[in-house]
Amino acid sequence: MKSHLKVHYFQHIAGEGFGSCYPFLKQHHAKITATEFFALPVDRPLDIEALPQVEDVDLLIIMGGAMSVNDEANYPWLKVEKRWIRRYLSMGKPAIGLCLGGQLIANALGAAVRRNEQQELGLTEVRKVKHVPEQCFELPEQFKVMQWHSETFEIPKGAIHLAENDVCRNQMYQIGKNVLGFQFHPEITPEVLQLFLENDEELEHFSGQYVQTERQLKSMPKSDFIKGNQILNQAIEYVLQKTSC
Repeated sequence: MKSHLKVHYFQHIAGEGFGSCYPFLKQHHAKITATEFFALPVDRPLDIEALPQVEDVDLLIIMGGAMSVNDEANYPWLKVEKRWIRRYLSMGKPAIGLCLGGQLIANALGAAVRRNEQQELGLTEVRKVKHVPEQCFELPEQFKVMQWHSETFEIPKGAIHLAENDVCRNQMYQIGKNVLGFQFHPEITPEVLQLFLENDEELEHFSGQYVQTERQLKSMPKSDFIKGNQILNQAIEYVLQKTSC
């Protein structure tokens, strides 16, 4: 991994933080900065020039959020964020999108984001798609990870579909060797989950057979989070391969 890596992340909800990859990146002496979209004034348009210079970012990580990528009327900064993402990706730079982040990358590149037939919340099984080309990011055949979403992305044009399950077909994709988009939440730790659970309003919007109860979520052992955290660390190393020195 490149020494003194400059990592920037886009944060959409207060308190979400960086999840499991923060200590991993700090071990590699990364300089971490953030754009907190949730803190922007609602009555003042966001100028794209207020965001970081693309040249100053070695790795972009786009976090999750409760809003829809389609809700530009209520969150006008979404349009500017997508423009910046397109600008960044056009330079072939490394990026990882987590849940809403994966949807934002897909949507910025012209793919639709729509409501999934079922909501997913909790630990679910995901499987690697069959016949993925050998040079692609390597996933376990099956693994359990945290989910927290109502919507889903279409696979962007030119991307490779990597993972799926029976509830939501598009769980992960890859663009080139520098972009990975996740529908699930590999970054979640017990501490991050606790912050999510403190938002009672958000929980009220979830129901159905693939939604676990608050009690079930709070009783999850720490070991249930490890596989997702490992996959995210490996994903970071993968998208950074060509920029390593």
